[in-house]
Amino acid sequence: MSEQDPINANGAAAPEQNAGPQFTVEKIYVKDVSFEAPKTPQAFGEQGQPQLQMNLNQRVTRVGESSTFEVVLGINLTCKLAEDKTVYLVEVQQAGLFNLAGFDDQSLDAMLGTHCPSILYPYARQVIGDLIQAGGFAPFLLQPINFEALYAEGLRQRAAGQQGGDLASSETSGNA
Repeated sequence: MSEQDPINANGAAAPEQNAGPQFTVEKIYVKDVSFEAPKTPQAFGEQGQPQLQMNLNQRVTRVGESSTFEVVLGINLTCKLAEDKTVYLVEVQQAGLFNLAGFDDQSLDAMLGTHCPSILYPYARQVIGDLIQAGGFAPFLLQPINFEALYAEGLRQRAAGQQGGDLASSETSGNA
């Protein structure tokens, strides 16, 4: 006699109990947003090359005792002109609830550090672009970010921190 897959009530094959790692996106949402343009309306007439400074950070929190995690991708973008005049400042915390079951600790850390922020980034990028344009400024789209490279750098810094006793920062800065 041959083995058959169990059938559930609706006639479909029942999922296997141990099917390996499972990843699902439960919800994506804006957790916090801020836009400031302290030098308007004078800033609209200013000439010069704007300097953009972007700070990127990430926070991961397990939701209860479940396999659901809240991942919050924070992006702060500051646009300045000469003489350190802030033209605008945008702060966005784009968040998502992700269910990750069946991952070993190393794979779970990698998924939370690369895959989840890669999913959230396009949403945050859109919110930032919309806020800047709604503030009366020229449309602006942030460049793509390689979260795998950032994660690898974070692992390198963690390893160096363990050897030297320093704590690695979860924040990355750079010019956009």
